[in-house]
Amino acid sequence: MNVAVAVDDEVRYEARPSASEAGPATKRIVVGYGFWIFLLSDIIGSRRHAVTYLAALITFVLGASFLALEVREFAGMIAIGAGPQRSAFLSAFFMLVGCHGLHVTAGLVWLAVMMAQVAIKGFRATVERRLLCFSLFWHALDIVWVWLFTVVYLMGVLS
Repeated sequence: MNVAVAVDDEVRYEARPSASEAGPATKRIVVGYGFWIFLLSDIIGSRRHAVTYLAALITFVLGASFLALEVREFAGMIAIGAGPQRSAFLSAFFMLVGCHGLHVTAGLVWLAVMMAQVAIKGFRATVERRLLCFSLFWHALDIVWVWLFTVVYLMGVLS
């Protein structure tokens, strides 16, 4: 493993450790991504299996509930003739919300795989790093959903 210390990033690229060797990001970077990611890293860092599994279970239940509501909403809209072929707005609505739903589905599969890895491998450094990457993915979905909700739902109501 290469270890290099320098001021103002004067280290040549070749001397820097690869992503697999570098370990977790600095605290300054992690805190910049928000309170929840920092909280998750504390839970993982303390290696509290029960808390990690509980948080994962709550996340999974909320994600699956969102998907169930989305499917129900889509089915209801199509049943009353408000399908994606009816207007450009509805086409965009189905595409944006549906794409978000696919990402949530991928996230739920990823979450299940991560919990299996924690159960089998424990809290190894590689598993912890993967959990933090998953956390970044999941919170990016949160950000996207807030944007979609604002643009599609709220602005749709106002117009």
